[in-house]
Amino acid sequence: MQADLLAGILQAATTNSTTLTTTASSSGKPLWVTVVEIIALVAGVGIVGSLFANLVRAVSLRAGASKAVANSVRQWIFVLMLIGIVAGVAYLTGISSELTTLTISGIGGLAVSLALQNTLSNVIAGVLLLNDGIIRLGDDIQYGGPGGVRGIVVKLSLRTTWIRTEAGVIAVIGNSNLSAGPILNYTAKARLQKKLEV
Repeated sequence: MQADLLAGILQAATTNSTTLTTTASSSGKPLWVTVVEIIALVAGVGIVGSLFANLVRAVSLRAGASKAVANSVRQWIFVLMLIGIVAGVAYLTGISSELTTLTISGIGGLAVSLALQNTLSNVIAGVLLLNDGIIRLGDDIQYGGPGGVRGIVVKLSLRTTWIRTEAGVIAVIGNSNLSAGPILNYTAKARLQKKLEV
């Protein structure tokens, strides 16, 4: 019985060996073409993603973010690159159909964007706040109008801004909230006046 099973496996292997070496997917492409496409995909995503990650890191550092925050943003970009590579390889090898690949990558992108919605909005607002120069370390600001929080800016990051009040309490405010609410800056009149003249 085992001899019959072994003979059947050998016969199937010899008859299908040409099919395995000439095609890699249901599209009938040669295996070497699929391998070259996968290598090109990985190299392309790696190069473009690395350039984009380095650009975002440089902009974040120039805007005043700490190295830890800039590196965490860079790591999230690498996670998105990995998701793109997996979806691309699944499509190129024919593991999934075109519609399934788009559906899986769309659902994955939606899940990531929903999970990071608040973080991304704070990071984007932080980059814009730092780039515009509205607030800087040591500025005496008031957030939320006349009845809001007033104090000295003691820490700026991409996600949050820390303000020390006169009572010595640290108020941590998300950058998306800070950029949306009224900000009164009592110490940057000359600096902001120059921005108005330009």
